[in-house]
Amino acid sequence: MDIYTIIFLALAVFIFLRLRNVLGQRTGSERPPFDRAARDVLQGTQDNKVVPLPGTVIDQPPPLPNADDTPPTNRWKGFAEPGSALAASFDAIAAQDSSFDPKHFISGARSAYEMIVLAFANGDRRALKDLLSSEVYDSFDAAIKMREKNEQKTETRFVSIDKAELVNAEVRDRTTQLTVRFVSQMISVTRDKTGAVVDGNPDKVSDITDVWTFARDINSRDPNWKLVGTGSAQ
Repeated sequence: MDIYTIIFLALAVFIFLRLRNVLGQRTGSERPPFDRAARDVLQGTQDNKVVPLPGTVIDQPPPLPNADDTPPTNRWKGFAEPGSALAASFDAIAAQDSSFDPKHFISGARSAYEMIVLAFANGDRRALKDLLSSEVYDSFDAAIKMREKNEQKTETRFVSIDKAELVNAEVRDRTTQLTVRFVSQMISVTRDKTGAVVDGNPDKVSDITDVWTFARDINSRDPNWKLVGTGSAQ
């Protein structure tokens, strides 16, 4: 062993002893490492403060509203003015039927309006049965029978549905009723068995305003609405 090896060994022993004196030795009774974030959270708890932990919370439900929170004023924006009777009716419906959505309803009502008008013109009783209440169906069926008796046919063509707006809403004995005002343009004509026009004009576009009421049983599993009342105005 040469002199340089002896010097390096002595130096290594010296450094080891110095580090041992500075760092000490584990005895098994030391406190575990204390995370600063955990310390801040505990301190915040003691001071009645909320100190958020770092990181992202997954699937965290939204906080419950306070009892004194006021409901949003624009909940029915585009369908009812805040504080109006119609908005209050929407609130009452939504309280019993969480699926209620006026936008979705109006979209379906527009489709139903066109389907019913065309089915009536064509005498399509099967289609009408699925869309009308029994009372309204009986009324439509009577009109169709009268046409058939007189050997008449009605031709109806939609040009446009310019407006469909909710004008009334209410809940009656777990049945929701919504009234819609439709403004449309259509061409309608009734002909006899010879093809002669007995009502309407095949070359004239008429402005039509209908006020229809649809209803749905909240307890029913059937999500579809049925026409329960009709009215019109020129």
